[in-house]
Amino acid sequence: MSGYPTSIGNSEPDRITLLGHDLAGELLGQVGFAELAFWLVAMRRPLSGELRLFETVLVALADHGFTPTVIAARLTLTSAPEALQGAVAAGLLGGGSRFLGVTEDAGRFLAETLSSYGELPTDDAGWDRIALDAVQRQRDAGRFVPGLGHPMHKDGDPRTPVIIRIAAEEGVRGPHLALFEAIGRVHPQVLGRTLPLNGAGVCGAALADLGFPAEILRGFALLARTAGLLGQLAEEMRRPVGQQLYRDIEHAVDYTPPS
Repeated sequence: MSGYPTSIGNSEPDRITLLGHDLAGELLGQVGFAELAFWLVAMRRPLSGELRLFETVLVALADHGFTPTVIAARLTLTSAPEALQGAVAAGLLGGGSRFLGVTEDAGRFLAETLSSYGELPTDDAGWDRIALDAVQRQRDAGRFVPGLGHPMHKDGDPRTPVIIRIAAEEGVRGPHLALFEAIGRVHPQVLGRTLPLNGAGVCGAALADLGFPAEILRGFALLARTAGLLGQLAEEMRRPVGQQLYRDIEHAVDYTPPS
């Protein structure tokens, strides 16, 4: 095969084609952005229930206040106000194992756990047995369970029950969410303490139930957070705090000469 094959889009002098459709004639004004994002990755249009859950996940991940990623974006804009793209990129680059990346980590953990089983349970007791084994194996290996715990919402992440409820309402609550909920029920037996199921983790479970592979899940977290970063940066332009952050940190530095 010669050339560079793609099934996404193509441009001609008088026409733009996207996903096999005429962009101007068939998609503009008729397809929402979230639906298009789903379609571009899955290569199929989402059903209405799938789209509702997908949009719920994007909204849940859009912003979480003055997180390190937001601070990085605001300070980058303070340093280079002419380069909005640099500030957005700075915020996105911080999407790792502690912020945003948990969406991918939880989805991957759940998918790998499920892949070890042929026939899946049909009741909570069966899911609890799988969850108990999964949590115990993580504990024995000295690893955290992705999606458990939150630095702020220690008594429960308010996003989690809403996302689970919407998935159930729309008939798209699948095995990843079922296992994630079971982990929430059984982990105190292994860890000796109760931790909340966090929003990033439940988003990973929901996206996995929508059929997305683990390696793409962080991309959706970054897509959602891009909107949040734009909002934060627009506010930074209107009501800047970056210089104050810089001054506060500079004045708080406790320099110790090397020994």
